[in-house]
Amino acid sequence: MSRRWIHNPNRCADEYLDGIEDFIEFARRQNPGATRIRCPCRRCNNTLWETIENVGFHLVRNGMIETYSIWNLHGEQVDHASSSNAPRVDNVEPIVDPNDQVMGIIQDVFPFASTNINQEGEDDVPTPIDSAEFEQYEKLLKNANQELYQGCESFSVLTAIVELMHGKIKYRMSNLCFDYFLGVFKRMLPTDNCLPKDHKHAQKVLHGLGLGYEKIHACKNNCMLLYKEHETLDTCPICNESRFKMTSQNRTTKIPQKVMRYLPLKPRLQRLYMSTHTATDMRWHKEKRVDDDVMRHPADGEAWKEFDRTFPEFAADPRNVRLGLATDGFNPYGVLNQHHSTWPIFAFSYNLPPWKCMKKEYMMMTVLITEDHGSQLMCT
Repeated sequence: MSRRWIHNPNRCADEYLDGIEDFIEFARRQNPGATRIRCPCRRCNNTLWETIENVGFHLVRNGMIETYSIWNLHGEQVDHASSSNAPRVDNVEPIVDPNDQVMGIIQDVFPFASTNINQEGEDDVPTPIDSAEFEQYEKLLKNANQELYQGCESFSVLTAIVELMHGKIKYRMSNLCFDYFLGVFKRMLPTDNCLPKDHKHAQKVLHGLGLGYEKIHACKNNCMLLYKEHETLDTCPICNESRFKMTSQNRTTKIPQKVMRYLPLKPRLQRLYMSTHTATDMRWHKEKRVDDDVMRHPADGEAWKEFDRTFPEFAADPRNVRLGLATDGFNPYGVLNQHHSTWPIFAFSYNLPPWKCMKKEYMMMTVLITEDHGSQLMCT
């Protein structure tokens, strides 16, 4: 049967709804008596089990994975050209080597470095690479190739850190809790293991992946940010307030009065174009959106269309990024501290389709502002 309906962006079309009915019927036939099957929607990604009725609902709401054209996880046999007796594929998770996944991440972050290493000895002139960037690449590559302990083939140092940090974030583990379990794991492993001893050292290893942030000092009275041409000043040029707190003379390090944390946005937007899947989704608003006067996405609104008419050169390239900003203040300490507030600023890419642009994994926190004196920080 034809599977073209999977790529139909209009999930209300008769072709798409009929395709879902064909899939549900196929799944019932291949799994007789089963009450739950893997859900192939874009959110569950064949990793979660749902009732057959819920699977149909998910496919209408989220859409099916576009690459899932052979339903092998639901009982379909793979047609091998070399053999007419194709074995049946069991409903098991696809085996993915975590070390290969980590190497893929490194190649995505440093595509030019990876290309130059692969093209060594060829006639083409390699792309020039910044020395500091290449040094970061070599450090990550070393950790990706180094065994967690002698004889360990399942995990490299970098793979182990990525897996543990992923679990920390997924299950909202505090740094103290993470340090405790990291210490326990380190004692469980052979004495020659290379696992970091705490969260701080694990972060240093991952720093080369570009997951860090910049600390920008701010005036105590919220006059300005002390960066760029004002980065070397010790006092605010507007109110003459000291940049640093008064500390004992024996202290060698200076403590800033106020700090704003900036998470660079440009590298994260670039990563959306490093993967073929997200790169295609970043052009969805232009290439796959159904223009039928129905409001499903900001691109259907009059404000978006008026912007296109005003700036035709920008609108001509669908890869140009359109962002939305959102912020709100909250007090993480509740009633324990009435004079503290935190202001995170999030950016959303409206290039993505509506079922992705507001998902948690595509929300990018760009700035974190903390205020301890009850007044708002004015960024200029």
